[in-house]
Amino acid sequence: MYQITVEGHFDAAHALRGYKGKCENIHGHRYRVAVSVKAAGLNEIGLAYDFSELKKHLGDILSRYDHTSLNDIPPFDRTNPSAENLAATIHKELKTGLKDAPVTLVSVTVWESPESSVEYREE
Repeated sequence: MYQITVEGHFDAAHALRGYKGKCENIHGHRYRVAVSVKAAGLNEIGLAYDFSELKKHLGDILSRYDHTSLNDIPPFDRTNPSAENLAATIHKELKTGLKDAPVTLVSVTVWESPESSVEYREE
């Protein structure tokens, strides 16, 4: 089994509705996002999956969030834009985008800071 991981970044603001603390106010992050997929074998040229393809799928999603207020972007206009919800949303979108690929989505990890992250995976 092979596991392939790529990372992307984006800058955005958000406010956590109902937080009852300073994060309830609008503030920004440089989000770091890692995506891992797995493949059972290699293709005819020895690749499990092309890094560039995976980066493109991730980049297409992250570009919609870059330099925005997440609270204004669906689905976060209705759902709190927490790191947890962000990871689950990116996972859902990637799973759809990779449905015809020879890999299985393993996890999406979102860092709000160098010290704080959340990982989403389906069990």
